[in-house]
Amino acid sequence: MDAGYKYGQDEKVSHIRAESGYGSETSLRRHGSMLSLTSAASALSATSTSSFKKGHRLREKLAEMETFRDILCRQVDTLQKYFDSCADAVSKDEFQRDRVEEDEDDFPTTTRPESEYSHNNNGSKEKLFSPASPKGINGIDFKGEAITFKATTAGILSTLSHCIELMVKREESWQKRLDKELEKRRRAEDAYKSAMHELKKKSHYGGPDYEEGPNSLINEDEFFDAVEAALDRQDKMEEQCQSEKVRIPRLTPVPPGDVYATPGIHRFANKVEEMVQNHMTYSLQDVGGDANWQLVIEEGEMKVYRREVEENGIVLDPLKATHVVKGVTGHEVCHYFWDTAVRMDWETTIENFNVVETLSDNATIVYQTHKRVWPASQRDVLYLSAIRKILATNENDPDTWLVCNFSVDHDKAPPTNRCVRAKINVAMICQTLVSPPEGDKEISRENILCKITYVANVNPGGWAPASVLRAVAKREYPKFLKRFTSYVQEKTAGKPILF
Repeated sequence: MDAGYKYGQDEKVSHIRAESGYGSETSLRRHGSMLSLTSAASALSATSTSSFKKGHRLREKLAEMETFRDILCRQVDTLQKYFDSCADAVSKDEFQRDRVEEDEDDFPTTTRPESEYSHNNNGSKEKLFSPASPKGINGIDFKGEAITFKATTAGILSTLSHCIELMVKREESWQKRLDKELEKRRRAEDAYKSAMHELKKKSHYGGPDYEEGPNSLINEDEFFDAVEAALDRQDKMEEQCQSEKVRIPRLTPVPPGDVYATPGIHRFANKVEEMVQNHMTYSLQDVGGDANWQLVIEEGEMKVYRREVEENGIVLDPLKATHVVKGVTGHEVCHYFWDTAVRMDWETTIENFNVVETLSDNATIVYQTHKRVWPASQRDVLYLSAIRKILATNENDPDTWLVCNFSVDHDKAPPTNRCVRAKINVAMICQTLVSPPEGDKEISRENILCKITYVANVNPGGWAPASVLRAVAKREYPKFLKRFTSYVQEKTAGKPILF
């Protein structure tokens, strides 16, 4: 058997092994490739076997693509080496042929000399300058590499097709989930619209909870704008009323014996005494230290402080204001603040009020409703109001006048559905400071100052946005204090001083 036949048989056997899946590491190395024909055949059949089994995810397919890419790059390098070797062999053959033709031109002969041929062992002749065969170039099997290259590219196309199929299936799955979520959203919106439609049909639509509760249809900014606009309208109406009528001062004469200096005897007497002592102990304390008071307004002598406190979502911010007013006494300030006969002269937020019960000469129970500020609900309060004079324990300290208003319950004024009942604990605490006049002159209003401490703890009784309540308090409390003290100065001007 000659060498050519033997080589053909070996190649056929290795090809059959490759197609049947029995390629070996030896054949792989002989072909000079990182991929055996067995691997190539397996990749080529991936579409019909394991590559489409469940569990083959996109990540695995991408890893296979990466492997195929590396293999393909090496095969391209191998084939390029083969082609380069072929080109070199052809160049050498042409060079030898040119040498022979040049020799023939120099020594023409009709018959080739015997020296151009060499005798083989079997007696046959073999040409010395025969063209080089690509079969033996660098030991590269072109046919095997070509088959492997074809199998690798087929594997890449198969894996790429599988990747596309996985991506399409995944996209379809996400689209189905998106469609389900869109359908849920549409149903939720329809249910919301239906609920709102039914709510508008109910009798309580437009009630306090609907308009100012946590589920209010208007947002916090709109709520604030509406409240501010309503307060501005009330201010304009008040200014118009002030300009259209002249109010007559009505100062209730103080009974002889200074009855305000002794507590009245009634069923709330102990509670009044407790509230008075608490205000004298705590309300007059300095705002520094651990009290956490924040200065929110400072206008001249007036300073307004606040502590931010919330309970169950309801703002309960305690407020404290200090002020110094010239030309009035503590007695006069507290009298005008307590006397219901002049309440409507300076209080602009009240819609109406009435004295539910007179407990004593210096204590009454008052029910009052405040003007509604849309969209907030209308508020009402029921409170005990007491005025007291606290004598100084030191001759160098001034006497203290105090009015305290705190919420109580009373059978004649139960809570109603029309208003939200607010709870209050308010105190107006005043001290008179006197600058002795020169010489023997009598004390005039130029020589007196009233030091005022005003504290207010208010529970609005219902929910409202915290930012709105705090903004309204910051606006209204300083305005109230300036308006009230100006009113007292106006009504006492030119009148005898009431110490």
